[in-house]
Amino acid sequence: MAMDEDLSKISEQEATLVFDSFDAHVAFALGTAARDLAIERQLGIVVDVTLFSMPLFYAALPGSLPDNANWVRRKRNTVFRFLRSSYATGLMLAKQQVTLAGKFGLAEADYAAHGGSFPIVVKGAGCIGALTVSGLPQREDHQLAVEALSRLLDKDFASLRLA
Repeated sequence: MAMDEDLSKISEQEATLVFDSFDAHVAFALGTAARDLAIERQLGIVVDVTLFSMPLFYAALPGSLPDNANWVRRKRNTVFRFLRSSYATGLMLAKQQVTLAGKFGLAEADYAAHGGSFPIVVKGAGCIGALTVSGLPQREDHQLAVEALSRLLDKDFASLRLA
């Protein structure tokens, strides 16, 4: 089943895309990597890098919409709550045929189990924040975030991309 294949690949992505260290300079490089991919492809998206403690990067490209900022917030909240990608969370819920509201009592106004937010994980520290992309279909938002992380961490995106 495609859902199981995606969940397996996302687990591999989450285990592989780990930083040795992370600071404001790395956040800017990560946000810029995602922004550059979007500019190359003329994508109207929003890119956000936020730690649990504070936002570090935000870019809204031409063609993005005001509502994308709200999607970023909701998807990022999902990563912060479950410490894994918003896409994986959405797939797991779909597989169980439940919702965030039904299973966890989380309001849709504040959480979105849709692809596009990926945990920023530091070796020895765990999840410290999230890279979030909004403006494309959810699987493509997820793929762009993974591609930016792969580029910055010098990992082979071709082996990590969803099929």
